[in-house]
Amino acid sequence: MTTSSTRFARIAVGVVAGAVLLAGCSGGSDSSTAASATADGGTAAENEAFNNADVTFVQAMIPHHRGALAMAQLADGRAEDSSVIELAGRIEAAQQPEIETMTGWLEEWGEPLPDESDTGMGGMDHGSDDGGMDMGGMSGEDLTMLESASGAEFDRMFLELMIRHHRGAVDMAQTEIDAGSYPDAVALAEDIVESQTAEIEEMQTLLSELGG
Repeated sequence: MTTSSTRFARIAVGVVAGAVLLAGCSGGSDSSTAASATADGGTAAENEAFNNADVTFVQAMIPHHRGALAMAQLADGRAEDSSVIELAGRIEAAQQPEIETMTGWLEEWGEPLPDESDTGMGGMDHGSDDGGMDMGGMSGEDLTMLESASGAEFDRMFLELMIRHHRGAVDMAQTEIDAGSYPDAVALAEDIVESQTAEIEEMQTLLSELGG
């Protein structure tokens, strides 16, 4: 082979090798980007790392939150104290989005959603007699009485029931913190413990001021 032909062959081999190298780099870059994106958003395994404690917590906390919403909504037109009215509004604003978030988790996990009947007036008795969830000692009869009350009587009853209800939520959330594995669910449980413990203290102060 002549020197010219040899040089040409080497150039051709170099071009082909370069093309292969570029293709390899391109593929590697895509893989690296995908891996980076997955890492930023959590790995697929991490996103699916939920256990029975997570499912139990979410399936129980959704109707529990619905109960809080039902009580908070009763404050409109019945509560007298402005602090009670403001508190009820905060509870509703905080817990409705959390219901939506938890509902999304159950859908992602392929787990059953709580029945829609687990909410509303007269349909929220989850006491141990019917094998359901204990919502901090609240019963359908309690809600009926709350619905019938107004003014200072409503304010005191609302605070008493919501304190008990919040304590139930804190206990449920603490169980999730101790036994859950889904990071977002555990984080929500931690938020519930912090925020509702603070609201319990706030409500106890209000109740004392109202002579409860």
